[in-house]
Amino acid sequence: MQGPQQHTDPRDTKNLLVAISLSLLVIFGWQAFVEAPRQERELAIREAALAQAEQDLAPARAAAENAPLPEVTTPKTREEILASGPRLKINTPDLHGSISLTGGRIDDLTLARYRETVEASSPEITLLSPSGTENPYYAEFGWRGEGFVTPDQSTVWQTSGSALTPETPVTLTWANGQGLVFERVIAVDDKFMFTVTQTVRNEGTAVVALRPYGLVSRTADPAQDSIYLQHEGPIGVLGGVLEEDEYVEIVQKGLVTRTTTGGWFGFTDKYWLVALAPDQASAVDVRVMNTKQVADNRFQTDYVGPAMTITPGASQSVTTHFFAGAKEARVLDGYISSIGIPSFDLAIDFGWFYFLTKPFFYALDFLARLFGNFGFAILAFTVVVKLLLFPLADKSYVSMAKMKVIAPRVKELRDTYAQDPQRMSQEMMALYKKEGVHPLSGCWPVLIQIPIFFALYKVLYVSIEMRHVAFAWMKDLSGPDPSNVFTLFGLLNWSPPSALHLGALPIAMGLSMWLQMRMNPPPTDPAQKMVFGMMPWIFMLTMGGFPAGLIMYWTWSNILSIIQQFVILRRMHVRTFD
Repeated sequence: MQGPQQHTDPRDTKNLLVAISLSLLVIFGWQAFVEAPRQERELAIREAALAQAEQDLAPARAAAENAPLPEVTTPKTREEILASGPRLKINTPDLHGSISLTGGRIDDLTLARYRETVEASSPEITLLSPSGTENPYYAEFGWRGEGFVTPDQSTVWQTSGSALTPETPVTLTWANGQGLVFERVIAVDDKFMFTVTQTVRNEGTAVVALRPYGLVSRTADPAQDSIYLQHEGPIGVLGGVLEEDEYVEIVQKGLVTRTTTGGWFGFTDKYWLVALAPDQASAVDVRVMNTKQVADNRFQTDYVGPAMTITPGASQSVTTHFFAGAKEARVLDGYISSIGIPSFDLAIDFGWFYFLTKPFFYALDFLARLFGNFGFAILAFTVVVKLLLFPLADKSYVSMAKMKVIAPRVKELRDTYAQDPQRMSQEMMALYKKEGVHPLSGCWPVLIQIPIFFALYKVLYVSIEMRHVAFAWMKDLSGPDPSNVFTLFGLLNWSPPSALHLGALPIAMGLSMWLQMRMNPPPTDPAQKMVFGMMPWIFMLTMGGFPAGLIMYWTWSNILSIIQQFVILRRMHVRTFD
């Protein structure tokens, strides 16, 4: 003989919705730490197949290669290459490096304000490196024409100065001995933007036709593809449309061509961007291509401008902007207005929640400037979010407090009408109406915070402004909490494996989630109760490797919610914890 069956009120789905919402965040953690590495392994396996595709695409590539491609060389050290020929020094507040006078390439850049690690003595980030090194990455500019000699990688340019600074542009000059004089004026601002103006003077007797070009070439590993949180690889805004190509796609296709009037294109990494912005009024042909040389995958993005006819005694000029530096939001936005580069801020992958992530960044940036640190900015931002959501949260917490008051009567109704779900639903809805309670009202604060959480995670993940920013015991808010309970927070002198890393912030977040759930009406369904009981500890473990700034936001938000809920429960004379 079976006992009475338990029936769950279909309208009483509050706990289920909250559990689903929190489960989304668990899935988020799963994607970050399990699915993304799996995809990377799959991409590595696919490289074997791509090698065969290389052979099939070789004829098409050979026919398409009209612009210079990286030459094959035996890799040398960066220092050997830089010392092997004449160079023009680059010295700005944000950039150090040089231009090779043989070939005229901008191929040596380090970022003066950014270090490889959090240590002040760490080397500057190396962005560009010359051809012949292990990982060449450079920009080149020039002209195409037939029937006469144009500058190439072996051309030795004459220079008007000894150093390129924001105050002193330089002019490179070379004559081809056939009546054409090529000039290249290179200017740089105090950030990361070069302005390259190429001029050709026809001092001969024949009419010539030339097409200007510019290119960025680099090596990259196709297996190191973009993860779902961040695009890295070829990028551009062409024809007003954001184009994001994956390295592995370019390997498969060999060549991608587009035509655009205005826009920009180049290569993006998580924090760095190297990009070309040709004359915004001219239609140009843009390509992204791949060629495998020795063991390296070389990638190139380039453009070719319209043909220019130069009569004897005349000259023609073309200007290209070249960005090489950090993806600082204010700097990129400044170039949109000052130079007219469209949608240049899209180089920062603010993601689907762009309408939230970018305002969130500027809010945090303002607060950081106000308080002097992004850590304090995150704490203040959390308070602002709580104040904005206060009316909704207050109503929700009041409703949840009332739910706790009527919980015994709800249980009584469930027991009384266990065999009559329809009657039980009617009686419970009548009770909710009489007491002014909505069973789903407690879900709204959690549901609204989900897009806020994702948007803030994106901001913390992609914003270089928070890279290597220290706060309290944390040396980098964009990285995980460095403390570890398995070393007794530094008291034990050993290095546990990465799986045994659990910092103070994730522990505080888990405890605050557990405490907050204890203040809510307990779930009546056993399955839901089990999910709720496990959720704080699942989050504590899965989010241990997340950015410390994000965990700090979540923990501080929980604490503020606990305080708000505690005040409401005391005001209504309701027991605080169940």
